Amino acid sequence: MILQARHGLGLVHAASDLRRRTIDLDPELLKSAPEFIRITVHELFHFVWRRLDNGTRRGWRALLDQEIAAAVPGELGWSAEWRKVKIVADGGSAGRWRDYACESFCDTAAWYFSPRRRHEEFTLSARARAKRRKWFDRLLDTRQLPL
Repeated sequence: MILQARHGLGLVHAASDLRRRTIDLDPELLKSAPEFIRITVHELFHFVWRRLDNGTRRGWRALLDQEIAAAVPGELGWSAEWRKVKIVADGGSAGRWRDYACESFCDTAAWYFSPRRRHEEFTLSARARAKRRKWFDRLLDTRQLPL
């Protein structure tokens, strides 16, 4: 099965359809358990993002705003990285910000739960990673995830 990204971005490893409540995965992912876990967790967290309350989403957005204001480069996955680059370059519309916040949340969850500590897509600084880890720790400590 070949999965095609929206916006002409080429091939992707997975895709979530929130309305149908499905996730399509590239069978090639089965060749690497760590990559399968990373990509699957990212896709699962699209469903979590959708069910988060607005206050929690605003808290995540505040963390991202701080990173961008401090010109922190990098991200924890390609899907967030290219969106961040566009936002930094042109400020981004509200829709672009929503997409970036969601993808960044999902990429961060994939990193957080990944068995890998290193990956070519983990380009965010150690300091920024520590802040994101603390944010996710608080989320998991203070709430049940809205699944």
